Amino acid sequence: MIKKLILMALLFTGISVKAQHNPNDQINSDNWDIIGGVDFKIVKDTEMQAIFTADIKKHAGKPFELEGYIVPIKDGMKQSKFMLSTLPINQCFYCGKNGVPIMVLVEMAEPIKFTYKTVVIKGTLKLNGGNAMDNPPISLIGAKAI
Repeated sequence: MIKKLILMALLFTGISVKAQHNPNDQINSDNWDIIGGVDFKIVKDTEMQAIFTADIKKHAGKPFELEGYIVPIKDGMKQSKFMLSTLPINQCFYCGKNGVPIMVLVEMAEPIKFTYKTVVIKGTLKLNGGNAMDNPPISLIGAKAI
C-alpha cells in the first residue's frame, strides 16, 4: 500500500491539481514551488530517477519548512512518519478526479497528533537520488511541528 501511495505521489509530483476541490484548501508557498520543480525520468519499467533542480539542491541538508496536510502511512492518532501534502486527505486525490498533489515524506523527531487541519513542519531537507519507485526522493528528517 505504501509503495503504491508513494509511486502515485511521485508519478504526478509537480502536476498542477485541477478543479473538484476547494481552492481555499490548496497550500501554495515558495517552498512548495521548490519541491514541485522536481521532475522524474523513467529509466526502465522498474526504475525512476528524480531530477533535482539547482533551486532544491541548494536547500539540501539544510532546515526547510513546509505547511501542509498529514497523509498517514500507518493507522494511529500519533504520527512519526507520514506524507505531507498540499491538499487534505478528504479531497479524494486517489480517485483520479483531482490528480495527485505534491507530497514529501516526513520523519518526525517526536510523534505529532493526527489532524485534518494544516500543520507547519520544519526539518532537514533530504534528497534521495536512488530509485524513486523504492524510496521517496524528498524527505524532511528530524522534523518538528512549529
